[in-house]
Amino acid sequence: MDASVCRILDANLNRAREALRVIEDYARFACDDADAAERVKYARHGLRRIVQALGPDKLLAARDILNDVGRETKTVTELERGSTEDVLRAAFARLTEAARVLGEYSKLIAPQAAEAAEKLRYQAYELEQCVVLRAALRARFRRVRLYVILTEALCKHGWYQTAEAVLRGGAGCLQLREKDLPDGELLQWARRLRQLTKEHDALLAINDRPDIARLCAADIVHVGQEDIPVADARRIAGANLLVGKSTHTPEQFDAALAENPDYLAVGPMFATTTKPQKHIAGPETLRQVSARTELPLVAIGGITAANASEVVEAGAGCICACSAVIGADDVTQAAAQLAATVKQKK
Repeated sequence: MDASVCRILDANLNRAREALRVIEDYARFACDDADAAERVKYARHGLRRIVQALGPDKLLAARDILNDVGRETKTVTELERGSTEDVLRAAFARLTEAARVLGEYSKLIAPQAAEAAEKLRYQAYELEQCVVLRAALRARFRRVRLYVILTEALCKHGWYQTAEAVLRGGAGCLQLREKDLPDGELLQWARRLRQLTKEHDALLAINDRPDIARLCAADIVHVGQEDIPVADARRIAGANLLVGKSTHTPEQFDAALAENPDYLAVGPMFATTTKPQKHIAGPETLRQVSARTELPLVAIGGITAANASEVVEAGAGCICACSAVIGADDVTQAAAQLAATVKQKK
């Protein structure tokens, strides 16, 4: 094996390995994103397959740090980063470039390594979309204080007029939940709400339909206990969307955590006619589970202006309302009052 080729391959394996570690640590510690971290680990397994196909001992023996003419060559910007996001993007640039070099030079000596390097490169492109875009969405979701569910049957006014009023009142996330609409009509509604939420700089969630969420370019798909698992929702909606999951008991909460969602809803906090439940989780359940995760928690079910402060004190960074807002005479005022309650307590 030509020594220069070995040196090129060794250098780029090191670049790829280091870049993957930077990305994994960002996913783990900056985002608390277990799903993304697991995806990076899977990519590192792919890198190890390349190493084995090339022969690790031969590569190590060819390493010549002292005579590397590019060792001291650095640009000014290479030593500067403005944010953790800049660090992340630089790591992805190194990863994809290294994977391309590995793929090209491996063709000279080990076609199976070249094939694995090509897979790694495409994994890196998908990972970048997942980690970068999902991290930005997660950061936005953490700032949401009021999350409102929109269901036409519970609206006192027209559904679109209600949605506009909800967003004017300060809701940071609007979820479309319509179980009985035909798919075509549901998609039309979702696309109209997508445009509306963009105009108000708010997030759009789709209940139970990752396919609709993907088609309308929503930010979130929300699934319940009887819906498809979080991982399957991501496969359909796309890894860059957020997936939230509803829970009603500590046992369900722990099981949902193992699915690696982006946030968890806990409820019902109080008895509600919107979605009646035999079991009322209550603020005490929220208080009990809030210490188990750093993920955002959304309190849901029966929340009104009169009891919102109780659930915030129990650990909710965000409250979810439905009929208390969309069924009000003055929807904007109802939303603003709830949003203000959460902001005052946080």
